[in-house]
Amino acid sequence: MIILIAAVAENNALGKNNDLLWHLPLDFKRFKEITSGHHIIMGRKTFESFPKPLPNRTHIVISRQKDYFPEGCIVVENLEKAIAVCPKNEDLYIIGGGEIYSQSMHLADQLDITRVHHSFEADVYFPEIDSEIWELTSETFNPKDEKHLFDYTFQKYTRKK
Repeated sequence: MIILIAAVAENNALGKNNDLLWHLPLDFKRFKEITSGHHIIMGRKTFESFPKPLPNRTHIVISRQKDYFPEGCIVVENLEKAIAVCPKNEDLYIIGGGEIYSQSMHLADQLDITRVHHSFEADVYFPEIDSEIWELTSETFNPKDEKHLFDYTFQKYTRKK
């Protein structure tokens, strides 16, 4: 299965200046649990936003730069090649950024969204989720607290047949 996983604001904002717009420790923990042991596909800017490669995951980075070879990563020049290097019988996760989400939306089987209940000014956005194509199959609301400045909901969407 191809799964897009993202934390997305009410206005579909993802980030600004190659950084997240919020800090949600439980979302980070959930992301780690879900993606651990899997192949993760991302654009170069998303990869460069990490201090180092994420442990226990195979990183596939999409970049048009011919001399780009970050240690511990598989680098390919497009989304099709990124998917092709992944095992066919395992879930793979597309983790951003905005351009990669837009390119892969039509290929995805599932969307794993953390909906942050706030709108933000951003320079990167998640594509619209079309209710004609996607069915919301589960959601879990989480209220803000001392470690989470915003209410947020874990949402799972499945492509309609």
